[in-house]
Amino acid sequence: MAKLGFRRLEEMVGRTDRLEMKTAVEHWKAQGLDFGQILYQPPMGPEVGRFCSQKQDHQLEATLDKSKLIPLCKPALETAEAVAASLPIRNVDRTVGTILGSEVTRKWGYKGLPPDTITLHFQGSAGQSFGAFLPKGITQVLEGDANDYLGKGLSGGKLVVYPPREATFAAEENVIIGNVAFYGATDGIAFIRGMAGERFGVRNSGVTAVVEGVGDHGCEYMTGGKVVVLGPTGRNFAAGMSGGYAYVLDEDGTFASHCNQSMVGLYPLQDPEEIESVRTLVRHHAEATQSQKAWKVLALWDSLLSKLVKVLPHDFKRALEAEEKVREMGLTEDEAEMAAFEMNAKDAARLGGN
Repeated sequence: MAKLGFRRLEEMVGRTDRLEMKTAVEHWKAQGLDFGQILYQPPMGPEVGRFCSQKQDHQLEATLDKSKLIPLCKPALETAEAVAASLPIRNVDRTVGTILGSEVTRKWGYKGLPPDTITLHFQGSAGQSFGAFLPKGITQVLEGDANDYLGKGLSGGKLVVYPPREATFAAEENVIIGNVAFYGATDGIAFIRGMAGERFGVRNSGVTAVVEGVGDHGCEYMTGGKVVVLGPTGRNFAAGMSGGYAYVLDEDGTFASHCNQSMVGLYPLQDPEEIESVRTLVRHHAEATQSQKAWKVLALWDSLLSKLVKVLPHDFKRALEAEEKVREMGLTEDEAEMAAFEMNAKDAARLGGN
C-alpha cells in the first residue's frame, strides 16, 4: 500500500488509475483485450464518494414483523404460550414472518416451537418472500395472494394460501402465488389453493407442498421433500430433479410431454401405503384451504387414481431399492443405509466402466 502511495485501505477504493495493464497475455483468448474503458476514471471532485461511507436506514422498525408481529407474539417468544392473530397485509410488506422466525430460533433453537404455537392469519396481497425461512411452530395463513419467493428457505413452518372467501373465480384456474415458491426450502408444509407461477419448488430439499397447478420448470433441481400438483404443469417439469417425490394429477394425459425425463421416471401409484399418504395430503389440503378441487378429487378418488403420476428420480429410485434390499437382510437402519451406499457406489463404478 505504501509503495502505491496509500496509507489507508479506504484510499485505495476506486483508484483504477494505479493499476497497470499488460498488453499481452499468454493465453490466446486474452489477446487483444483492452480494459481501458472499464478502468477509465471520469473527472470528479473529492466530494463524490467511491464507496459506502454513509449508513443506510432500512427502516426495519417499520416492518410488519418489528412493528406488529413480534409484540403480538411476545407470549410465545417468552414462554411458548399459544398466540393467534389476524392482520391486514399489503404487497409492500415483504419477508413477512422472517424476523419473527429469527426471534423464535434465537430463543428456542433449531427445534423451534410446537406446531401452530403461533398462528397468524393475513388478509390482502403479500409482498415478496412471504414466510421466508419460517421455523417450526409458526403457521401463516394468507387469505389473498402472494408475490414471488413465497416460503423461500422454509425451515419447518407451515404456510396456507387461499383466495378471499368471497371470491367467485375458480381458484384452481388462476395464479395465486408468484414465481420461485419454496426456493431452497428445507422443512415444513404448505397448502396452496390455486396455481403457482414458474419454478415452483426449485431446489426444494424437504418441504411437503400441495398446489393446484404450476408454471414452467416446476420442481427444478429438487433434492428432497414431496410435492403434489392437483392440476396442470408447464414445460420442463423436474429438470435436474435428483431427490424427493412429486405426484401430478394428469387429467388430460399431456404431462409426459411437459416433464423433463432426463433424470426422472414416471410411474403409476400402486403401493397402498403411498396411495393413502397422498390421499391424506389431499384431504389436509382440502381441510386447510376449503379447496373445491381437492374435495372433488377426494370424492372421485378411485376413478382419478390412475391419472396420478408419480415422478421419481432414477438415482433416488435405485437408492430406495438398495435400502429395501439390505433391510430384507435384517440389518439395522444405519447398517442398511451404509450397505445401500456401498451397493450404489459399486453400481456407479460399474456403469462408469462401461
